[in-house]
Amino acid sequence: MGVKIVEESVDRVVATMPVEGNRQSFGLLHGGASLAVGEAVGSWAAVIHASTLGKTAVGVDVSATHHRSARAGLITITATPIHLGGTLTTHEVLITNQAGQRLCSMRITNLLLAPRT
Repeated sequence: MGVKIVEESVDRVVATMPVEGNRQSFGLLHGGASLAVGEAVGSWAAVIHASTLGKTAVGVDVSATHHRSARAGLITITATPIHLGGTLTTHEVLITNQAGQRLCSMRITNLLLAPRT
């Protein structure tokens, strides 16, 4: 998919992905690619928080709204926390084009789990 992590912290995870190679048959950025990369970046943000508690994170809910399409260029995926708890995290994930226009808004909730013994 060509995803590159640009920034990572508990407060924000930012990644980029090219539209090229992630298009559907009509030449537009594939909605499934947007969901996959958004879930991956949102989950990575949850894992960073979970690691500060000695835990790991597993996704339990994701929802997305597609606002506009893209045919070329690089998209940016940014995950920021809405809630960072000891049991659940919720992140907002925004996908934007190079002009800063919102392509997709997502929300992902992850369950934080202690390591199995």
